[in-house]
Amino acid sequence: MNGTESAIAPVVEDAGVDHDGDRAAIEAIIKRVETAYNTNDAELMVADLARNAVVGNAVGVLQYGRDDVLAASRAGLAGFLKDQYVRYDVLDVRFPRPDVAIAHKGARATDASGALIDVDHAMVAIYVLVKESGRWWVVARQNTLIPRAE
Repeated sequence: MNGTESAIAPVVEDAGVDHDGDRAAIEAIIKRVETAYNTNDAELMVADLARNAVVGNAVGVLQYGRDDVLAASRAGLAGFLKDQYVRYDVLDVRFPRPDVAIAHKGARATDASGALIDVDHAMVAIYVLVKESGRWWVVARQNTLIPRAE
């Protein structure tokens, strides 16, 4: 091949392991992030982040490392996010390798009681997770706002 020819792209997925327990653990991580958001708990927000994680927020700002994400979470949850509430739906979890997962979540605004404000997802996020020492850690997350039709 000279570099301009197309190669047949492989399917990269781990089909040799039962991932039901892994999927449940990853769903629990996303549920903890939802709980952290709804209770303004910045420490819980980063509880499952690797120390060297990279997080892109919904306006495109990258935060490098757990400490930076914690500082940004403290500021946001004490400030403009203080009276905001959310429901997260796990949309998909895939395992390209036994110890690597890619998860997508959708987010919808709720009121303080949990009643939906948004009918459709207002944001999606992708999580990249790695299993280390028997547990899953978020090593990257990117939040993306979904444009609304006017």
